[in-house]
Amino acid sequence: MLTVGAAANLERMKQSVTFCSQGLNVAGVLFTPKTGEPHPAIVIGHPVTSVKEQSPSIYARSLVEKGFVVLVFDATYQGESEGEPRLLEDPIAHSENIKDAVSFLTTRDDVDPERIGALGICGSGAYVPFAAQTDRRIKAVATISAVNFGDMLREGADLGGQDPAILAGQVALSNQARTDAANGRTVEPLPLLPMSEEEAEQTPGRSMMREAYDFYRTPRCMHPNAPSKIAVQSFDLLAQWDGWEFITDISPRPLLMIAGTAAETGVHSERAIERAAEPKELFWVEGASHVDLYGDREQFRPIVVDKLTEFFDQYLGAPAR
Repeated sequence: MLTVGAAANLERMKQSVTFCSQGLNVAGVLFTPKTGEPHPAIVIGHPVTSVKEQSPSIYARSLVEKGFVVLVFDATYQGESEGEPRLLEDPIAHSENIKDAVSFLTTRDDVDPERIGALGICGSGAYVPFAAQTDRRIKAVATISAVNFGDMLREGADLGGQDPAILAGQVALSNQARTDAANGRTVEPLPLLPMSEEEAEQTPGRSMMREAYDFYRTPRCMHPNAPSKIAVQSFDLLAQWDGWEFITDISPRPLLMIAGTAAETGVHSERAIERAAEPKELFWVEGASHVDLYGDREQFRPIVVDKLTEFFDQYLGAPAR
């Protein structure tokens, strides 16, 4: 728990910023350490259906205290950023947002442009590595509870296989949504998570969906800009996308993936690490589920922050503390 003085100091370290990505304004928050010399910097991408004020800001508050400049942002079509249709989950656009966030950081006098890293949480745990495959300005790549959403739609959350009719139905919905939008009909977004406690209880205990309800749809971390819904047109974009396809191109820059031993999505990080080239590391947090690593669990956040700090210190150079 932050003291009143510490909370006030943190507020002084924050400022709202905007930058352009593919012709759209992206809303961000920049966390800046007190000292004025150029710092190493970290871009943090948010989970699918989430916004910058949730997990990204939780980790940003810890990392700025370690001396890093940290930029969090809302992906285009989401949160406070521009773009229509609202709540579109476009993996290419989100990856471009990450690259443009790096571009924004290079313009700042308080950032060393040769010491920029990126961190992706959940869905951004695939978007960040995908962006880094061709953006060599990202010198170190880290993920928390990574999910390759293309793989998840095709194979299920645990990559254990699923009825092909599920994906076929999602793609059909997406195709119809495109037709409806072209003909001027309203296309309502669909819930991606359980929207009630009763729905959540129908999912397995400690599963991503069960715990995502508790994180996103209760006062624990609910935010008005994160309705836990997705534009239907997103499904065909995600279904043909693979965040790991060129993951070997991150090398020789380092890749760190952090996952919980109790997370059914840990197999996404395992698959990515298996395909990636050195240097690479999969760091397991004992007893943690997927959502346990979203940052608000006191028993797990310090473990994750310490590992991230060690990693970024090693590959970006430790900031003054």
